[in-house]
Amino acid sequence: MRNIWTIAKKEYAGLFYSPIAYVVGVVVFLVMGIFFSYDLNAAITYQYTPDFTYELDILIFPLIFLAIPILTMKTFSEENKSGTLELLLTAPVKDHELVIGKWLGTFLFFLSLILLTWFYPLVLNFIIDPGIDQPKNLANYLGVTLMASSMTAIGIYISSLFKNTIAALMASLGTLLVFWLISAPAQFFPGTVAADVFTNLSLTQHYYNSFRAGMIDLLDVSYYVSLTVLALFLGTRSIESKRWR
Repeated sequence: MRNIWTIAKKEYAGLFYSPIAYVVGVVVFLVMGIFFSYDLNAAITYQYTPDFTYELDILIFPLIFLAIPILTMKTFSEENKSGTLELLLTAPVKDHELVIGKWLGTFLFFLSLILLTWFYPLVLNFIIDPGIDQPKNLANYLGVTLMASSMTAIGIYISSLFKNTIAALMASLGTLLVFWLISAPAQFFPGTVAADVFTNLSLTQHYYNSFRAGMIDLLDVSYYVSLTVLALFLGTRSIESKRWR
């Protein structure tokens, strides 16, 4: 556990020295700020009570869909290319500790960004009466966090497969696109087992069908947790294979 935490702290701190991480943060808060202002002005103009669901929908795209492939692409591919991965493999660190540590450090960075966006619903809750639906807001944030966790793990796994960071970026983006759009074919097989399979594999359906509506379904929680564990397991196997080359 100590090795995992040491690697995680190094990875987390390293992201704060990366200009790309700051660009990601600026883009996230700029995009959310624009839509937050628009939603608030519309609520004042048309006299309705806004919630924060729409802003979190906007958060999912720049933070999770673009930022995660960009920031995970270097976790292993750059070290694999430079040869430092070989040094890590000779250190007294187990393969799963290395993979989990890399994932944890990167995920904590995204979690920090997600928590900082809580500023917007706090402001919204303060300026409207009787305030926003806090249980629904908590469910929304839990869903976004779980989605970020699983997608970060996928990015870490794919990075372990490549030496070229651009190749890792494109592969991560392509894989996440598949998980993002995989439920689309379900509309052609309504009421069939195939439709259920496509829907249950989708990253988005598990969020929009429960968390976005303010519900916490254990099946959806288990989906994201299982996907995270599976990606970390595959990442560990990928690193183990490099020991014997």
